[in-house]
Amino acid sequence: MKKHLLCLLLISSIASFSQENENTSYTQDVEKKYELKVNAFNLIAFASLDVSFEKLINQNSSFGVAVFYNFSDLDDDIVFTKKFSLTPYYRWFFSESKFARGFFVEGFGMLNTFEDEYYNYIGPNYEVVDQTSFALGIAVGGKFVTKTGFTAEVYAGVGRNLIQGDSNDDYFLDNDVVGRFGISLGYRF
Repeated sequence: MKKHLLCLLLISSIASFSQENENTSYTQDVEKKYELKVNAFNLIAFASLDVSFEKLINQNSSFGVAVFYNFSDLDDDIVFTKKFSLTPYYRWFFSESKFARGFFVEGFGMLNTFEDEYYNYIGPNYEVVDQTSFALGIAVGGKFVTKTGFTAEVYAGVGRNLIQGDSNDDYFLDNDVVGRFGISLGYRF
């Protein structure tokens, strides 16, 4: 149900966005090249702060970095085992007449740290285990910019952990796949 709702929202947003006048040129298309964004979805759903900074290269591409930190504990009702991530990304936009907005495809790398409880049969029942990994992945989404420079974007993607390090060799966390998703709100300046 959530996947269908996300797809429907993305398609309807892109369709309504494409109906806009193609010859419109806003000041943020010429003068403003930077964006600062907060992922509202992660903030609300997981009590996590996910902040992004993006630089527009040209009409069709941009690059940026996102920093994620999870404030919730393993004892909370909603458990999200990713504790921290640093995610550099590159985006390619498919809009011909708009400056870095509309539908995009993203390639990303993610340095991530997971924290989970591990049941130990010998010693204490539960031990907290940390694992740091590096993933490469791809995402798709849409970015929308108002005349005043406020931005909204919806994106979803998946990556695979290629390098998995473990702080304790006795335990192994099963986190081969990482997700990158969100609904971000920000400002172009």
